[in-house]
Amino acid sequence: MSSPAPTRIVIGSDHAGFPLKGRVIALLEKLGCTVIDVGSYDERPVDFPDITGNVCRHVVDGRADRGMLVCGTGVGASIAANKVAGIRAAVCHDVHSAHQSVEHDDVNVMCIGAQIVGPWLAEDLVNAFIAARFDATEDHVRRVAKLHDMDKARAAGA
Repeated sequence: MSSPAPTRIVIGSDHAGFPLKGRVIALLEKLGCTVIDVGSYDERPVDFPDITGNVCRHVVDGRADRGMLVCGTGVGASIAANKVAGIRAAVCHDVHSAHQSVEHDDVNVMCIGAQIVGPWLAEDLVNAFIAARFDATEDHVRRVAKLHDMDKARAAGA
């Protein structure tokens, strides 16, 4: 059983990712996605945890099917996103990770580093991430369920 195609994508960037974010938005729209842009809206410095929180709330609340974060390296955004219960974020700088993270781990937020990948590779990453579907085999479902259990334990203070 595969998940439906993501049609609502929330995207955010810090100042380092802002220039690349515009290209990603254009590609998402070309792919027929509804894009929700939660900032930043220019190259003035902004704290990536604030933008990351906005992206993650949209995904967790169901206002978006998946999220994308663009910062300098993708690492800070990934760290912040994975602090949010229900989010499974991955830094993806290669096409294999962009699709397999969804297929095996049901990743719902992809983080890319604008200072690491160029516009062409970013387009390949976005295409792979959007096209990927969770492969709901017994092993994958069991492992993702364990991730949900870890979220619950953290929320309970364990």
